[in-house]
Amino acid sequence: MSLDRHHMLSLHNVLEGLRLGLCDFSGPSRVALIYAQEPGEPLRVVDPQGLLAGHEPRLQEYYLDSGEWCEGLPDPELVTYFDQAKSKRIGLAGVVSLGGRAPGVAYQMWFTDRHVDLCAPGPIRRWLEHALLQFSHSMCARDIPDTGSIAHMIQEMAPHAVHDFIVDMRARTLGPDTRLRVYNILAAIMQISKTPEEGAWARGHLAFVEPSRLSRLHYLMRFPRAERPRLDNSKHVRKMLQSVERSPRMLVSDGEHIIGIASGELPPSSLCALFNGRHGMLSLDGGLVCSFSDGAFQSTNRKPNLVILEEALLEWPLDADQRDALFSSVSRIVAYAGEQKYGCAIIVDPYTPLLPVSGHSLETPLPLEDADHLALAAALAKVDGALHVSAVRNQLCGFACLMDGPSFPGEDRSRGARYNSALRFTHSHPELLVVVVSSDRPVSVMQKGADISRPPVWPAVPSTLRPAPTLEHWLAEPKA
Repeated sequence: MSLDRHHMLSLHNVLEGLRLGLCDFSGPSRVALIYAQEPGEPLRVVDPQGLLAGHEPRLQEYYLDSGEWCEGLPDPELVTYFDQAKSKRIGLAGVVSLGGRAPGVAYQMWFTDRHVDLCAPGPIRRWLEHALLQFSHSMCARDIPDTGSIAHMIQEMAPHAVHDFIVDMRARTLGPDTRLRVYNILAAIMQISKTPEEGAWARGHLAFVEPSRLSRLHYLMRFPRAERPRLDNSKHVRKMLQSVERSPRMLVSDGEHIIGIASGELPPSSLCALFNGRHGMLSLDGGLVCSFSDGAFQSTNRKPNLVILEEALLEWPLDADQRDALFSSVSRIVAYAGEQKYGCAIIVDPYTPLLPVSGHSLETPLPLEDADHLALAAALAKVDGALHVSAVRNQLCGFACLMDGPSFPGEDRSRGARYNSALRFTHSHPELLVVVVSSDRPVSVMQKGADISRPPVWPAVPSTLRPAPTLEHWLAEPKA
């Protein structure tokens, strides 16, 4: 295959636009591609940041040993459109993928990171589908000036990816003939989320129900047809949301107007936006689709990510019951802090006896298996200083504890005093773990003077891609 300038420009712009867009949507993300431009040519690998490293055995089996990758794909000579249903997914752990055949490129399989706090992989797959189609279109058009706009267009695909996923899921139940206009709904949600009322941000549920199913709801009140507030009047809808704040009630819309206020279950294929101040969650039939904040859609479910803590506890000499009880207690305290938006720190101490720590000690430690004790511990976490928790006994032994230690080169001046105090403390006491919750939601896990929960630093994407190696050559290459 001759990799001409247009080919390389198209490939680079699609990949970079996809990567930057997914970084905004999901946080730091990598992107990779396995493809062949012409039928019969060897597959090639584009993986500038090492996303596929560690998956070589599965790639070898899927692409080279079994030929599983081409099962069900249409004849490349007959392809006039892209049909992702005919592309079998590869199934790599921690990776979202989508591929298939389209005009201009005989085969593509796109990959990206599957983050642990992902609401649903569907919108990301729709995004990968857009990348596949744009690469195919660019290779067919062969218009070099046109490639410059591709990266920006793919980067801004978040609302379109969310829209396409919702439309696809609803079409499976209702068919294509539905009256809810999802683009209008998404635009209204964004506008309402940015509209304060008397200095307060929106809270409460706003449900969008297919007009033919509105009669199934249990209404508490309905507006006369001539007086129904229009959905695109965001200021009016924002005022109406005050009537359902912090309650099981919900505003109901047919996608154009506010119909009334209802309670109870929604009919199938209904959308629901939960506004929760500066952020919110969008769900379809009760399943999360995405979140939204600061005028943008995001993939995160906004739950604290404590996978690193769970993995770190596996290294400690605790039995399974002790480990599960400890992880559950710390997780609940972190969740309380996140829900009430306050910062705190938790010292998780494996020592017996415990490390002496300056702070308020308790005459009798509180067993955290008890729900009341756990709620009290979460309340005490609001006091300046850290909670001191025994890992072996799963007990709260102190609060308002000072985490001191000498300065060392690993500190992060871009973070606050609580974060850097935890770094110093764990640097001086390397056997401890400290969980730090910031008031703006991020959760950090410290051990041995390092933030072990910090995302990995991947190699920078080069400004121009080198010609992609064949899959066979890439599999044979030693990985760094």
